[in-house]
Amino acid sequence: MKINFLRGLIKRTLMLTLIVFAMQSFATEQPSGMHPKAQLDFVRKQIKAKKEPYLSAFKQLIQKADSALLVNNHAVEDFRVPGYYQQKAEHQSKSLALQVDAFSAYSCALAWQFTNKKVYAEKALYFLSSWATTNKAYSELDGSLVMSYSGSAMLMAAELLKPYSGWKADDKALFTNWVKNVFIKAAHSIRYRNNNSGDWSRLATVLGDCFIGDVADIKKTTEMIKADLFNKIAPDGHMVEEVKRQGNGIWYTYFSLAPLTASMWVIYNTTGDNLFTLEKDGSSVKKALERLLYYNQHPEEWIWFKNPVTSNTYTSVGFWPVNLLEAMHYIYPNDNFEAYIAPHRPIMYSKHDYAWTFPTLMPVKLNGYN
Repeated sequence: MKINFLRGLIKRTLMLTLIVFAMQSFATEQPSGMHPKAQLDFVRKQIKAKKEPYLSAFKQLIQKADSALLVNNHAVEDFRVPGYYQQKAEHQSKSLALQVDAFSAYSCALAWQFTNKKVYAEKALYFLSSWATTNKAYSELDGSLVMSYSGSAMLMAAELLKPYSGWKADDKALFTNWVKNVFIKAAHSIRYRNNNSGDWSRLATVLGDCFIGDVADIKKTTEMIKADLFNKIAPDGHMVEEVKRQGNGIWYTYFSLAPLTASMWVIYNTTGDNLFTLEKDGSSVKKALERLLYYNQHPEEWIWFKNPVTSNTYTSVGFWPVNLLEAMHYIYPNDNFEAYIAPHRPIMYSKHDYAWTFPTLMPVKLNGYN
């Protein structure tokens, strides 16, 4: 009996050891944020089963992550970005430092989640640590804005890396300090704006708050979104402030709705508060998305400016608004959305701003991932 008891004890101990090892070695525990655990688990299953369009989207991600392995960081002490409309060329060149590093970190962190390859996690941490140790400030007219809309991918990467055992406590503390004293500070400085700048800063805020665990500030941002949502979206669906941007009004409509919906997603994952269902006098996010697609396809009917820019003529910043509509089509089922999206899958948005970057690979669902 003693022998059988010892054998049983050894067997149970071994099983427990294997379970603990598996939990430590594979990235399955993911806090809420841009990519909740249920979403990550669902995508893992689709990749394992070789289901499309997930498999193709995964291969697309890995290509970007592998490219990022070859990239050196571009961290700067002062993220100095002049106004776009004042110094366009310098604005774009200065912005690239964060844009390239943030996308590289995000791609590698997501690749680690799906492959468990240490090389991806370490490279993602390399970019995070570089900015945490080097960057102390942001400045000039657009420093805070670009920090918000490009740096968002840094925070998505950080959230994905939380379970990585190789992220040393001291390095994580250093990054957390950067999030608090540079990133969130930049976002807070413009989050009361009533246009796309405010929307991007609010996304940056909730991503930063999610990482550091500041639920109270997430709730504050939630109330800010509720308070001015229907000042931004008119009853017919147009974005009140964005249509003022002359020929770029359709682009800026996208540029407002992308971070707005991403903020709603992070808030839903973090607090359970569903802002996607908000509606007032016929005005809603769904209607705004429908109008965005319609006018992008029928620019001749855009009443606010003659011959506005559309995604067919303004491609330098990436693949829009198809990435946004891909992200939203499960939340707001629409045959027009699906018809527009389907030919472009798998969809990835790899430039400039990061709200919906891998929307085909990472589906957004409110009612579970069964």
